[in-house]
Amino acid sequence: MNADRPDQPTTSRHHAIVRSFLARHRLKSLLILTDSVAILIGCFMTLWATPFIDVHGLEVTLLVSGFATAAGLWATRSQGLLLARVSAIRAVEITRIARAMVVLAGLLLLFDRVMKVDLYIRYTLWACAACFVAVCTSRSLFRLWVDTARANGRYRRRVVIVGVDEEAVRVIDLLRTHRDIGMDIVGVIGDPQVADEHRLVEQWLGDIGEAEAIMGELDVSGVVIVPNGVPPLQLNLLVRQMHVAGRHVHLGTGIAGIDARRLRALPLAYEPFFHVEAPVLARVQLVVKHAFDLFFSGLAMVILSPVFLAVAVAIKLDDGGPVLFKQTRVGRSGKTFAVYKFRSMSTDADKQLAALRRDNERNGPLFKMERDPRVTRIGKILRDSSLDELPQLINVLRGEMSLVGPRPALPSEVLAFPAGLRVREQVRPGITGLWQVEARDSPSFEAYRRLDIFYVENWSMTLDLVIIVGTLEQTLGRVLKMLTRKPQIADASVGDPAVVEV
Repeated sequence: MNADRPDQPTTSRHHAIVRSFLARHRLKSLLILTDSVAILIGCFMTLWATPFIDVHGLEVTLLVSGFATAAGLWATRSQGLLLARVSAIRAVEITRIARAMVVLAGLLLLFDRVMKVDLYIRYTLWACAACFVAVCTSRSLFRLWVDTARANGRYRRRVVIVGVDEEAVRVIDLLRTHRDIGMDIVGVIGDPQVADEHRLVEQWLGDIGEAEAIMGELDVSGVVIVPNGVPPLQLNLLVRQMHVAGRHVHLGTGIAGIDARRLRALPLAYEPFFHVEAPVLARVQLVVKHAFDLFFSGLAMVILSPVFLAVAVAIKLDDGGPVLFKQTRVGRSGKTFAVYKFRSMSTDADKQLAALRRDNERNGPLFKMERDPRVTRIGKILRDSSLDELPQLINVLRGEMSLVGPRPALPSEVLAFPAGLRVREQVRPGITGLWQVEARDSPSFEAYRRLDIFYVENWSMTLDLVIIVGTLEQTLGRVLKMLTRKPQIADASVGDPAVVEV
């Protein structure tokens, strides 16, 4: 019995490494497949819609599309788009997809020079634009699928947090809030007294000096190291030990609220350092953002006018009450304004709020209930599909809101906000925002505070576009979930599990 014991940690470690390797490569293989299909469809459909296929026939069109697929995959790989650390950041991913399509355009032009297939420059540019849209769309669907799988416990990694200080508490909250990251925390390693001070004693696994032995006994794939909580000599030794054991290492920076794109690796005397770039917000970006808001909100109201009418009729037929719900919110520079939404609750919802406060499932001043009895039957559908937010396009046209920004808060909520969170009033509130995309269903007020401040301090048009893409992904996911949900026999007055914002 004792003779077998030394082999158990090794076997467990090998099993963890093998499982992590297979899961990682399964996801990468699926990503390669979806990229290939997207590029093939984008190129082929473009050539099929132009006179190219009429002149050269199906065989040459397939040849060009096949080359575009192979060249496009090489271009995406050259931009690091098969690496999780690149694809995890939407802004970086979209930027690099655009670069990859530029590379693809050059390769297609070179292919035409060699093969003489008369692939005109305009056909090449159209094909690469179509491939860009197709790859972005396929990656959004892939991300949605992975997030759903991870929410159901698949493709997740078991990790240990090394460090037990205040920063470790923040990192733990971060990983638990953002389940889409795919990390399950097994426990923490560090000084037991410090762990007790920060209420981490129940998760404590051992001291840092025992880290290698502890990791050998646990079925984990890697560690997340909080550098401030680990002495330098032990930190360097631990990183080397984890790499020798084949485990991944995530090393925190100890700083928060700074966009990763503002960090530049700048070694000093062969030691790893980061140069932190100051946030730069050109005035032209503000002008572009406002023009973007006005143009697309106006266009959306025209295109979605049949939807507006259908929703209004449905609300009226449901209970005969008013179609719109108007509520005072706090906007830019602390000024209040009336925000518009399609009514999704009963007409006396405000009067019932006081009685429901004790059932609030969100910590801090915000209010949330998984099953809110005030939500109407039509309201459940409107909330699941986010259609209740459409009238806020009127607020955007009036200059009170933006398409993207921190959600406008109630005056009572603002009074309870910590002083630092009032910086959110430096920008116009938005119909959607970073918090909605990243942590809408989280009860953590800290996530709300952190993401709103991050947006204000790191805003850019690129970030806005990323948030819009993320919003579309989430809306699609909720609609698909709503359509595939099995019907349940329940009281019609009970709301569907959804985020309830008052």
